[in-house]
Amino acid sequence: MRRLDALTLKQLKALSAVTRNGTISGAADELGLTPPAVHSQLKSLEATLGCSLLDRSANGVFVPTAEGRALLSANETAAAALSKALQQIDALKRGLAGTVILGVVSTGKYVAPSFVARLKKIFPKIDIVMSVGNRDATIAALETRRVDLAIMGRPPRYPAVTAYPIGDHPHVLIAPPDHPLARMERASVDRILQENFILREPGSGTRILTMRFLDQLGEGKPFTFTEMESNETIKQAVIAGLGIALISFHAVSEELKYGRLSVIRADNLPIVRKWYLLHRSDEALSGAVETILDYITDNAHEFLDDQEFDRVVSQT
Repeated sequence: MRRLDALTLKQLKALSAVTRNGTISGAADELGLTPPAVHSQLKSLEATLGCSLLDRSANGVFVPTAEGRALLSANETAAAALSKALQQIDALKRGLAGTVILGVVSTGKYVAPSFVARLKKIFPKIDIVMSVGNRDATIAALETRRVDLAIMGRPPRYPAVTAYPIGDHPHVLIAPPDHPLARMERASVDRILQENFILREPGSGTRILTMRFLDQLGEGKPFTFTEMESNETIKQAVIAGLGIALISFHAVSEELKYGRLSVIRADNLPIVRKWYLLHRSDEALSGAVETILDYITDNAHEFLDDQEFDRVVSQT
């Protein structure tokens, strides 16, 4: 086993910079060093570990080897932990009670900001940082402990989490108001499957839910789809007539309310899931995290209004 104390932050910074830039000269410019100094840091690191960490690719840029990728991944986790520690120290130095980093899946950005705004008013001495990403990114943040709490749909299997349901999360099938399916009292399976579907990117919880819905609906029948990387793009694509989409009601409530989109009625729709607030089961929660956890779980009903869902959907 190589000695951990033989590694230095300068060596790891050099490896990361070369990987980002693809060249030693580019890394040197980024770090404010000379190319020989960067080269020396890399050679010392490889000598310590007894393996090559970088290879030159066919187009002449440096790319990490398998060993290099393993070290870069570990360095990213360590850097995230150090960054989190520095944030906490800074909060304490400023006389705050603590810092809470709240991870939010992309769809959750339509409900989480109201939570955060209320929390900042009620607990001004708690620094709340919201980190938004798709489902895979949010789970990765839990794995590497970059977030204290997370708001998402279905809790992950790994890492092990303690999850608290905080309200309903309806998903509706949407189309432009003048779409034939939007005018039907109940659309048939065959008619729905004739449409092009607008899907989120792989790694999105909405994408996973849509694929399961279509597999159950069509029992394996083929369908066409177009991939988009955000709910905002999906909404605009549906409004423009590029297809239909299964999407969180919270993401389209305003468009439904003002008639820019309509709900397609069909069997097994809407799909009502749950929003969860969760944290790692093995995480020792700070006092600030417990305060925020308790407030959200006790007051989530104020932000997730079921009556608004019933009213908007009944009018479409």
